[in-house]
Amino acid sequence: MRLTGDPDLAADAAQETFTRLIEKPPRGNRHRAWLFTVATNVVRAWSNRRKRRNELIGDNHERAAIGDPPPGPDTTVESNQLRQLVRDALEDLSEKERTVLLMREEGFSHREIADAVGTTTGSIGTMIARALDKLAETLPLDSEDL
Repeated sequence: MRLTGDPDLAADAAQETFTRLIEKPPRGNRHRAWLFTVATNVVRAWSNRRKRRNELIGDNHERAAIGDPPPGPDTTVESNQLRQLVRDALEDLSEKERTVLLMREEGFSHREIADAVGTTTGSIGTMIARALDKLAETLPLDSEDL
């Protein structure tokens, strides 16, 4: 859900990920890290396809779910600004740093995170601290800075 921002798309990605788990399970006991990596790759692939399709058809507007009430204009502007700030800050991070932070936020252990990003368990804490420092430099301290 944190990667997609869309509950339906997140559910589809989870379904696709578990389908891949059934079809070709990972070796060893590292299922959580494997699931996270596959789910991230599924969402990333879908996002890339959506971007290409939107470029081809010229439709760059994202649509809200049919049953959602429309937010007020001020709420929409503020939330779009904040969302864009966070996306920009995350884009400034390396792929490993983004993955490490997202997995940490989801409660993965350092061992699972290390397996997913291909590094040692001992370096995960440092990677998390550095990624958080980069985010702190980029993001405003409070909403008044927007």
